[in-house]
Amino acid sequence: MHMEACAGQASSAHIVLVHGACLGGWSWFKVATRLRSAGHRVSTPDLAASGVDPRPLREVPTFRDYTKPLLDLLESLPPGEKVVLVGHSLGGVNIALACELFPEKIAAAVFVAAFMPDHRSPPSYVLEKFVEGRTLDWMDTEFKPQDPEGKLPTSMLFGPLVTRAKFFQLCSPEDLTLGRSLMRVSSMFVDDLRLQPPHTEARYGSVRKAYVVFKDDHAIVGAFQRWMVHNYPVDEVMEIDGADHMALLSTPTELARCLAHIAVKYAA
Repeated sequence: MHMEACAGQASSAHIVLVHGACLGGWSWFKVATRLRSAGHRVSTPDLAASGVDPRPLREVPTFRDYTKPLLDLLESLPPGEKVVLVGHSLGGVNIALACELFPEKIAAAVFVAAFMPDHRSPPSYVLEKFVEGRTLDWMDTEFKPQDPEGKLPTSMLFGPLVTRAKFFQLCSPEDLTLGRSLMRVSSMFVDDLRLQPPHTEARYGSVRKAYVVFKDDHAIVGAFQRWMVHNYPVDEVMEIDGADHMALLSTPTELARCLAHIAVKYAA
């Protein structure tokens, strides 16, 4: 499947790419370039306290606050416009919330090696299962309380060892350097997400969904990605060989082709 062919079929598709924890909209620069060259409109918002968003994490006390830039983008869409919403890693939880709040604005939700909530359990469920499964050696990741009372979410920052071994292991040295230089302190917001009710079948459950599995992911390993799909079946599953967790940088052409295929299929 050539990108040019996709462009000819769905040149007006609006694809919104949502980054994972500690990253920013910058992490999509290779994929966004390829999708735009194929004729798609692409948005890469920075979530709160991420990328170039000026707020520190302490000013983002809840997961909804963290997601607000994405929710504002969707709210600002003209009536009748629908987007293909793509979430990477923790960004899957952000796009799930967006689907719950704005299902009428989303043609399809695409989970890219991403945490995917169901509509039976609190949104924290898949994150808690991931931590319990111990499939990731967190190595030099720093988890720290932000306040003595524990009212703010625990902060998280990936260290150089875990970044190289588990997230960027197939990326170029240049991309690894870029990633390390642009990472910011973030959070998984598990305590806050545990308090939220499950998303509903009528809203979140009504949005068509696809999942893209990264087969050489050492962070959210392939087996756990497939478990999430088994836990909450989707309309389509695609897989990319030779893709580490940051396939956004290591295999951007293959990922862009997957997203273009989904845009043609669901947004046309």
